[in-house]
Amino acid sequence: MGMGWCIGLIGIGAILTFAVDWRLEGMNVHLVGLILMIVGVIGTSAYVSVFKRRRTQPPPPAATVVEEDHRFTR
Repeated sequence: MGMGWCIGLIGIGAILTFAVDWRLEGMNVHLVGLILMIVGVIGTSAYVSVFKRRRTQPPPPAATVVEEDHRFTR
């Protein structure tokens, strides 16, 4: 599940929880909205933690050490 899907789930869940006043037999629309928001938040946190792990940069290579031989210089 990508970041867009997670944010979409949070948005749809918020709409169902706070902006809808439908009454359906056998289903609580507000509870479904809360569940969608929770799944979206969990998905977002999982996606960010995996994405963060993938995007870590290795440390830059150490500077090249050049040793000069001074035996033959005057």
